[in-house]
This record gives sequence, C-alpha cells and structure tokens, in this order.
Amino acid sequence: MLTGTGRVTVFPLLHLWPDIYGAVAYTTTGHFGVEAVVGYVPVPEVPDIHLMDAAARHTAHTTEWVLCTGWSSRVVPKPGTLDLRDTEWALEVDGSSKPEKVVYGHQQLHVGRMTLKDPEIMPRVRGLLEARMGDLATV
Repeated sequence: MLTGTGRVTVFPLLHLWPDIYGAVAYTTTGHFGVEAVVGYVPVPEVPDIHLMDAAARHTAHTTEWVLCTGWSSRVVPKPGTLDLRDTEWALEVDGSSKPEKVVYGHQQLHVGRMTLKDPEIMPRVRGLLEARMGDLATV
C-alpha cells in the first residue's frame, strides 16, 4: 500500500472497445516526483482497469506506455479531466516496475487500485465517466 497527499489528475481511459471507459488517476511521490503512481479509481458499475494489461495490448514497452498515459493526461488534459490539488490518496499496489530509462522524470512506476480519501470527489469521478458513457446504471 502506498499513500500520499498531493496533486492528482483523474481522467477517462477507454479500455474496453468500443465504449467502456474507466477512471484513472495519476500522481507522483518520492523526491521530486521520481516515482509515478497510476491507478484506476474503482466505480462499481465499471470493470476494473488492469493498466499493465491495457498497456500490453498497445506495446511491448508497458511501463513506458503507462507513464506516458498518466503524464500526458496532466500536460494535455482531456475534456472533463479533474485536476485535484492537495488530495489524499492511497494505492493498493498491483505491481511496480522501472522503465528502461528515466521517462518524464520518473524512475519507478506503481500501478493498482487508487482510493481518493475525500468522499466529495467520487461524484465528480462518476460525472466524468457519465459524460463519456451516459447513465452508468445501464453499463
């Protein structure tokens, strides 16, 4: 389990073609953010996202793909992306890996299930997905 407080970017990620999105959160930890933390935010009606499996469907460089997806979500946010400041988070780690070289300042990646401590954030996360998929009760 990893925990921290800081800037968290939450964005929609299409992970089951053609129309099932999940919510993914990106943050950093470690000295100057050398460790990237990328996790799916669980929403009951939406299947869990196993980020390294999703990455493997795109490339053999799975760690780098996840790092790029998380980092770019902050640098070029999609419509509706949540940019949360001073947010308390916890990651139930599925796995950790090191990229072949430093990627976007990151020397380590941790992926898994991310929980955002503020209960007022989850309705915003649901809204982010509903903007893409409609009523989640029909998913």
